[in-house]
This record gives sequence, structure tokens and C-alpha cells, in this order.
Amino acid sequence: MAYMKPQIDILTLGVRDLGAARHFYVDGLAWEPVLDVPGEVVFIQVGYGLLLSLYGVEDLASEAGNIYRGQQPAGISLGHVVADETTVTEILDRAVASGGSLVAPAQRRSWGGVSGYFADPDGYRWEVAYNPGFNVAPDGKVSIQAVEG
Repeated sequence: MAYMKPQIDILTLGVRDLGAARHFYVDGLAWEPVLDVPGEVVFIQVGYGLLLSLYGVEDLASEAGNIYRGQQPAGISLGHVVADETTVTEILDRAVASGGSLVAPAQRRSWGGVSGYFADPDGYRWEVAYNPGFNVAPDGKVSIQAVEG
């Protein structure tokens, strides 16, 4: 069998309250589910061939084993790159209005762009960033060039 390069097709967040997580992402942020099974799982298309899965944290632990580091879920930050600086603030505001919390407001970063962070209702951190050096080719390959800050 030929070796397959690793790729990520599904990112699963173990959430405490599936209904609240669904409300935040689908109703609040207006992301469209591709499969929504009430009380079980929600799959949302978030990129080319990439799904975000919202799944009960206890169900995830029963399938994947211990997902905790001490009393807390393992740390992770997810990123959303947008087309301009204004959109960073718009998405941060929308996340807060939908029940998330602002972790860091939009600000100019040393890498030459603007980003801020919000936490969803389960505390997962999301970076919203405008990065002028971030480019996606038609085949989906990402290139990142250094930009003077």
C-alpha cells in the first residue's frame, strides 16, 4: 500500500452542550451544517474538504479515550483567515454577540497583519486574522510570505 501524506479532513471539538455549541456556530456565526443530527453531532463545512465537527465531550471521550489534561480538555486554538482588517473586528463582534467571549481584541501583530481571539461557549480559542502574506492557490496549497509589521 502506498504511503498517504497526512491531511486533516475533520476537526472535532468535544463540547459540553451540543445545543449551545450548535446555536453559537450555526445560528450565531451563520455557518452552514452539512449534517445536523440533533443531540448527536453537527458537521460544518469550514474549508476545502474540511469539516468542523461538534460532538459531546463525554461521547468523544468514550470513543477517543481520555481527552483531558488534568481537569481541562487538551489545549487547541483554531484559526480563521479573512480578506481584510475590518472583517477581523466584525467576526469578533459577531462571536461575542452570539455567546462567545472576547479574549483579545483585534490588534496589529509583529508578523504584519491584524488578529484577535474569541472563545466559544466551551472555551475553545479562535484566532481571526488578516494576514496579507497568506495565500491559497487554486489547488488548495497554502503559502505564507513574511510581511513587515
